[in-house]
Amino acid sequence: MGWLDAVDGYCERTGPDYWSEPVNAVTNAAFLIAAAVVWPRLRGMPTGRVLALILAAIGVGSYLFHTHANPLTGMLDVLPILAFILAYLFAASRDFLGLSPLRAGLATAAFLPYAAVTVPLWAMLPGLGSSAGYAPVPVLILFYAWLLRRRAPATARGLAIGAGLLVVSLTFRTLDEPLCAAIPLGTHFLWHILNAIMLGWMIEVWRRHMLASRAGGR
Repeated sequence: MGWLDAVDGYCERTGPDYWSEPVNAVTNAAFLIAAAVVWPRLRGMPTGRVLALILAAIGVGSYLFHTHANPLTGMLDVLPILAFILAYLFAASRDFLGLSPLRAGLATAAFLPYAAVTVPLWAMLPGLGSSAGYAPVPVLILFYAWLLRRRAPATARGLAIGAGLLVVSLTFRTLDEPLCAAIPLGTHFLWHILNAIMLGWMIEVWRRHMLASRAGGR
């Protein structure tokens, strides 16, 4: 398949036309809205601003994929998501766990072999489909929540809430094709909305942790 060949991966899409997934396309505005909401709250926090910019890029990349559905725009859809995962993991390792930048970088790099090993295992679950690629993420978030349960319980609770939101949004992503006959619109658009809320919340969890750390002199 060529980079510009049309693909059809979601229930709402009925053809190769630009506006064949209007709801899936328009709901990517949720990522831009979430980024706009958190942006002013991150004044003086460069790491948070980087996360907000990546959040906006997720919306742009996903919009391009749901209007020009081909392997090239598919890459533009996936790469910002991966960038957010890695950037947040670095920030969480450094700022939540107190690791040095070098060790936080190593922890971030470890995500790649972690995903390479666990994604095929998740893919063995019937019906999970392409959502298996995201399944290791809520598990990792919950692991960080467990590590922080005593030293930063409020942050741990925030991370657990984020993992829960991600599981719900992944559920709607997974059900898009199986429920297509019953719901022609599909459920993928709910993945966009809930995932935007979840990512904005994760940035807010980081922001609150940083403020609490400054207040406590840590």
